Amino acid sequence: MKITRALISVYDKSGLDAFARGLHDLGVELLSTGGSAAYLRGIGLPVVEVSDYTGYPECFDGRVKTLHPKVHGGFLYQRENPEHVARAAELEVPPIDLLVVNLYPFEQTVAKPGVTFEDAVENIDIGGPAMLRGACKNHASVTVITDPADYAPVLEEMQANSGATHLKTRERLAIKVFQRTAAYDTAIANYLAKEQSTEGCFSVNVPFYQTLRNGDNPHQKASLYGNFGDYFEKLQGKELSYTNVLDIEGAVALALEFKRPTVAILKHTNPCGVGCDDDDLRAAWDKAFETDRQAPFGGVIVTNRPLTERLARVISEIFTDVIIAPDFEADARAILQKKKNLRLMQVNMEAFSQWQNSNPIIRSAPGGLMVMDRDVRALGLQDLEEKFVTKRPPSKEELEAMRFAWKVCKHVKSNAIVFGAHDRTLGIGAGQMSRVDSCRIAVWKAQEAGLSLEGSVVASDAMFPFPDGLIAAANAGATAAIQPGGSVKDPDVIAAADERGMSMVFTGHRHFLH
Repeated sequence: MKITRALISVYDKSGLDAFARGLHDLGVELLSTGGSAAYLRGIGLPVVEVSDYTGYPECFDGRVKTLHPKVHGGFLYQRENPEHVARAAELEVPPIDLLVVNLYPFEQTVAKPGVTFEDAVENIDIGGPAMLRGACKNHASVTVITDPADYAPVLEEMQANSGATHLKTRERLAIKVFQRTAAYDTAIANYLAKEQSTEGCFSVNVPFYQTLRNGDNPHQKASLYGNFGDYFEKLQGKELSYTNVLDIEGAVALALEFKRPTVAILKHTNPCGVGCDDDDLRAAWDKAFETDRQAPFGGVIVTNRPLTERLARVISEIFTDVIIAPDFEADARAILQKKKNLRLMQVNMEAFSQWQNSNPIIRSAPGGLMVMDRDVRALGLQDLEEKFVTKRPPSKEELEAMRFAWKVCKHVKSNAIVFGAHDRTLGIGAGQMSRVDSCRIAVWKAQEAGLSLEGSVVASDAMFPFPDGLIAAANAGATAAIQPGGSVKDPDVIAAADERGMSMVFTGHRHFLH
């Protein structure tokens, strides 16, 4: 089907310059609206405003621009139907053979902190989805593009075929458009249901992204859906697996907890060492690695600063599965590139933070799904110095260590125990059926690493149900504890702390992680 006329109405104008010029060179007449028309004129291309084309002005602050029979008729009439062709001629409805539309950025708008309901509603696109659906219904004759990534291949196909596209291309593009409009409507419905506290259907519709190397085990198939590439770019290494993606998400969520230069080492989404430093990422690594020199084998390393050459040299000496950073120094890349299977992931921290703040956790359940708010912020750290429940208040040093250990503890699988100082972990116990066992494991891991727990702080993700866990921490050398409180045995736990001269604060919030 040869393309003679195109309607272009896009919010995202990336790549439009070259594509529109290519269409013009092929003799395609360009129709457009508002900002898109101004953009095309600005790059020196002739363009017909849709309001001039229809003879009907834009109105209601631009809410009505393309909702007109001359526009939708141009998409929808069937070129192979003589009655349709005759009626189009009678009504003076010329064919529109190519539609280029992307939608108002609703998802990006509602992801912004503090967005108002009114702003969100204003970013619900009406004319765009209507045109996309109408044109795609008639994809036997009409080419429809909603993703700028399709500009180049469509233009190349037109250039190779005297301005025409193939049916298979139009079919592929139509499917992509319907996936996009379905995801768009799903995002709107979910947002409105949440904002208006309306219980109803929760929908998920995300496009295929890539096949994963494997699931939890090699015999399990797995796929990734959505826009993972908006947040992460794989710079080198083997294909990602299901567990890689889980580890990457957990690692970056942990790194975002800290403002100082930080290095964290994780295994199976559990932190096994975290270190901070005021200036030196290499020093932060030493603190993280000393917590556990065995667990990092085949693990994940994340930094919240560009990874330096000095750090790359020491990391390259151990076997690591994934390294994640907001950027990599050129010399660091050169060192790590020698490990061909090592996955290097560059993360857009700001974009990931926005995604994390605006998207729930979704898990399968028998017959359906469970949807839960994400546990984004470490709660209970405000006015921490006033929340002590023991006879002795915490010192300034203990308070700093509590804040650090509490943030790490939030990312450790239950029952979580973390011994720490103000800038490093010293011992971590995770995933045990009883809290006292997690405490014993954390003490044992510190001993294995040759780290003293004298003067350390212990953090517990949920309450100490009995004094035994706290006593084990005190016997190991901890002088202070941070925990949610809320157990019927709280008086006994507080008494045990007082007997040992410990300071303890109750945050009033737990951070249990299953």
